[in-house]
Amino acid sequence: MSERGSDSTDTYVTVAGETRAEITIKRSVFIACTRSVETREAANVYLESLRREFPDAVHHCFAWRLGLHGFEYRMSDDGEPSGTAGKPILFALQRAGVSDTIVVVVRYFGGTKLGVGPLARAYGESARDVLERAPRIVVRPTISVRVHCSYDDVSTVTDVLQAVEATFAPVYSDAVSFDVTMPLSRLTDLASMLADRTNGRAGYSKVSTE
Repeated sequence: MSERGSDSTDTYVTVAGETRAEITIKRSVFIACTRSVETREAANVYLESLRREFPDAVHHCFAWRLGLHGFEYRMSDDGEPSGTAGKPILFALQRAGVSDTIVVVVRYFGGTKLGVGPLARAYGESARDVLERAPRIVVRPTISVRVHCSYDDVSTVTDVLQAVEATFAPVYSDAVSFDVTMPLSRLTDLASMLADRTNGRAGYSKVSTE
């Protein structure tokens, strides 16, 4: 049975607030914008807000990463030659080690074509610049659950909840339940400890966030 504490594998880094940076290359202006987003819907809302803010820009290229390990991602060249915009922006996010983060690079064309290589470098430089400027915060994903037990097991369950670093509030009725917020990484520990220490009498259910 595991009763480990927090470690770096259950946290990730994201940006704090919104940051912007601008560079000009051969009269083309690249405005890089980044902010924290927790869902693809939030990423789309931010992207649309920038399209409304810069309606006369020729391209709104972007990439985002979501989740603990950044395994969920998307990128778009938005009309630029394939691989010259979205991919360099995504690489910048990966190099920065951030997740739950979107970078949008808005481009105003300056009249001179840059070529595939220089264009990719321009988008990559824009993304790196804004990410270097952006303040960072460390996030530890949490989950909300409801733990159920009998009155006889209240003390035992309280000890378990403290061991898995949960915050909780009891609700007393015919039986006892606890409204719990806890690190997502400790959910397996919670299940096994409840089963072992109460002989299967206590359990939990996930709380819907919808």
